[in-house]
Amino acid sequence: MLACVIDWLNYHHLLYFWVVAREGSITKASRVLHLAHPTISGQIHQLEDVLGAKLFMRKGRNLALTDTGRVVARYAEEIFSLGQELVDTVHGRARGQMRLVVGVSDVLAKSIVHRILEPAFRMQERLRVVCRQDRTIDAFMAELAGHTVDVVLANAPAGQGTSVKAFSHRLGDCGTSWFAAPALARKYRRGFPRSLDGAPLLLPSGESTSRRMLDEWFASHEVRPLVVAELDDAALVSVLGEKGLGVFAAPDVIEDEIRQRYRVHLVGRTPRIRQQFFAISIERKIKHPGVAAICEIARAQLFD
Repeated sequence: MLACVIDWLNYHHLLYFWVVAREGSITKASRVLHLAHPTISGQIHQLEDVLGAKLFMRKGRNLALTDTGRVVARYAEEIFSLGQELVDTVHGRARGQMRLVVGVSDVLAKSIVHRILEPAFRMQERLRVVCRQDRTIDAFMAELAGHTVDVVLANAPAGQGTSVKAFSHRLGDCGTSWFAAPALARKYRRGFPRSLDGAPLLLPSGESTSRRMLDEWFASHEVRPLVVAELDDAALVSVLGEKGLGVFAAPDVIEDEIRQRYRVHLVGRTPRIRQQFFAISIERKIKHPGVAAICEIARAQLFD
């Protein structure tokens, strides 16, 4: 039975797919693999035929992963990482690293993610951290249940409607700061927060917890901003804010980093808008030492 399964999944096809997924195009993968473009393309088509699903879609001149492609890419990463560990072990190069696989919600600022994960990199026990990013918490639920992800970092607890029993471990919360490019900041700083009435804003999407919280705050202050864009990618929000396209909000614990990295100025602070952070796992009592470390330090030192 095992032989049938191995024959069914051609690992050469999976390897070519994985390299294309990492490189973003068959042309770049051809240079890495030293294979002709048609060869790689044909192998990927055969893998798609076996799996019964499209793995890539065209996005401009590059290729983007489909939803199925993203799942397959994650498994491929696991498979080839374990394969490298196998080779290292046989040749006496094994280092005994423990893996910490972290799912990260798009809405979290990268500076926040770095601060939360930092204790994992400082552990005495060697730890290999693998980060995966997705827009929603629900996208990681099946992987939590399948133990291919150890913990998910998010700005909201796991939804009650999910079919996976998960536990949301609160890391803490903080206030909110508002930023803009220098000219916009000067214009809207005076009279804040009423000055945001009619101001161009870069906001999270209407489906997000953050957006609902902001909308309630706008209503309480009778502020009706001009929504320039709705984005769930925190990094993209900061980049567009740096370009002067609108005022945007971010957790106040990374205020200095936001100002320095994106060369934006502070418009105002709203400590009553509390941004929450959670580590979601399928364990009520956390056992993974890496997850335990990031939860402990975040609660003690990072947030209010």
